[in-house]
Amino acid sequence: MMYSEKVMDHFANPRNVGEIPDADGVGEVGNAKCGDIMKMYFKIDGDVITDVRFKTFGCGAAIATSSMATEMIKGRTIEEALQLSNKAVMEALDGLPPVKVHCSVLAEQAVKATLADYYRRQGIDPEPIVGKLEEVDHDHGEEEE
Repeated sequence: MMYSEKVMDHFANPRNVGEIPDADGVGEVGNAKCGDIMKMYFKIDGDVITDVRFKTFGCGAAIATSSMATEMIKGRTIEEALQLSNKAVMEALDGLPPVKVHCSVLAEQAVKATLADYYRRQGIDPEPIVGKLEEVDHDHGEEEE
């Protein structure tokens, strides 16, 4: 399995690792099948995500996608963060092997789960804004022909 230099860099030197004790939003997503768990913390000022931290338990690709996703949304507006797709995360990392694509989906879902928590804390129903959060499912690349 070949990883790009960017994936290896974000795995070996992940950005934004840790927690934010007084976070405005905390989201956790996981995948029972592979055991990857991502937890994100946001500090939000107005509608700008001023700080992002993450803790990921999982494979190198899960750590790399978490790191890249936080880099891509830090300093952005909530609206911009909601536009983040797993495809954009994968492209920013110069691709992922097919069996690791689910890690980028997990990163996208972690961002949405964190924003959903942010809205809930403010007494706002997050679903119309963030959308319905799906259970991240994957089959480790055993695609049906």
